[in-house]
Amino acid sequence: MAERHRLIKPLSAAWGSVDLMTIRRVVPDITTQRLEESRDFYVGLLGFEVGMDMGWVVNLVSPLNPTAQVILMTRDATAPVQPQMSIEVADVDAVHREAVARGDEIVHPLTDEPCGVRRFFVRDPNGVVVNVVGHRAQDA
Repeated sequence: MAERHRLIKPLSAAWGSVDLMTIRRVVPDITTQRLEESRDFYVGLLGFEVGMDMGWVVNLVSPLNPTAQVILMTRDATAPVQPQMSIEVADVDAVHREAVARGDEIVHPLTDEPCGVRRFFVRDPNGVVVNVVGHRAQDA
């Protein structure tokens, strides 16, 4: 285990100015045309609970580990492409600045969504569309 730690630590230090500890959760985004059936599968078989249901997107949450989640969606109602993974970070603006500085392909711009999140989509080197998201502070 100590050998593995020595290999990982220098790599993480070389990844730029983004604080890697800002990652709050990583969630697979599953595109489906069978939303209700898929929801019932994950709820009935694995015990997920519905955390959010907006009609086109359902967020499923583990009752014992709330960072263990699955997102089901028919289509992304506010973006032109489907994400395959969502990564929640503490400072989405900082991650966006880093992605732009690195020259990463932004496929959906930094956007404030009506549901209270701020997000952008970036394509990874494998072509995977990643929804990088942060929760906005609620207006007082």
